Amino acid sequence: MKKIMFFDTKPYDREFFNIANEKHGYKIKYINNRLSEDTAPLAIGYDAVCAFVNDDISSAVVDLLYENGIQLIALRSAGYNNVDLKAVYKKIHVVRVPAYSPYAVAEHAMALILSLNRKIHKAYNRTRDSNFALGGLLGFDLHGKTAGIIGTGRIGQILAGILRGFGMRVLAFDRFPKKEWAAETGVEYTELNELYQQSAIISLHCPLTPETEHMVNAESLAQMKDGVMLINTSRGGLIQTQDLIDALKRKKIGSAGLDVYEEEDEYFFEDRSDEVMTDDVLARLLTFPNVLVTAHQAFFTKEALANIAETTLGNINAYFDEKNLDNEICYRCSTDSCPRKTTGRCF
Repeated sequence: MKKIMFFDTKPYDREFFNIANEKHGYKIKYINNRLSEDTAPLAIGYDAVCAFVNDDISSAVVDLLYENGIQLIALRSAGYNNVDLKAVYKKIHVVRVPAYSPYAVAEHAMALILSLNRKIHKAYNRTRDSNFALGGLLGFDLHGKTAGIIGTGRIGQILAGILRGFGMRVLAFDRFPKKEWAAETGVEYTELNELYQQSAIISLHCPLTPETEHMVNAESLAQMKDGVMLINTSRGGLIQTQDLIDALKRKKIGSAGLDVYEEEDEYFFEDRSDEVMTDDVLARLLTFPNVLVTAHQAFFTKEALANIAETTLGNINAYFDEKNLDNEICYRCSTDSCPRKTTGRCF
């Protein structure tokens, strides 16, 4: 029986993975601690480890896992910017969950848009204090306005459909535009500067790469319409947070909905309510009445958690059954030199 060590787990992880594991029968050990240089030795005697978005899969951790006989790192996430892909190559295979529920993330982005626009979060707090005044809660009709979507993978496409359902004009930018889809849905591909200049709402749906890191910065913010709403449910590193704060202070940004934050690993997914916040940037963000921060919960639906568990264990099963690893990743995957395209595995 193969043994899997799960790092950084919460009760909901255990619930859904236990259900999914009924048909696989792996011996699973769940621990609360994140994967790091200190915790990697706990995986001695295991065949694979399962990690999450804030686990440390750096070169030093990879070496420890490799020395301890770990054959596979199964990410229960789509993103993998926390993995040193060059360090892991030809040592340990890495698989991920490329899609779990694009509807969950797109719908959460829409929830942020509606909450910020109609001040739902502020109204909720007011009425609980018996304050039923409407001052400061003024919103605007979404119908007829222009929204910009950066990144038109499955999540971006689904959000575009939702926004079109509200009667909005939707502009989109993607390095690889899906012109047939755009023609069918009425979405208009455009250049980034035009999207910035015309959009009342901008939502980010692209991966964090060296090319996209801090793509929202002082320069790009200056191109946006005054009072624009900015939504990020992708990766915190897409936004240079201090530049966003400066734009909020100048009222260049009308509102921001953030499900991710570039230094989130210290706080997100944890209860820090009885501690003094030491992250001054995050603390400053939370002081703005027109900023709504959620703790990386866009993916958090029953359907998504079930899909994550099924796909993760399916990836593990494919590895040990010596099948093709359709969800494997390596630093060569974006090039023609990755052998997975012909052999079914990255090495």
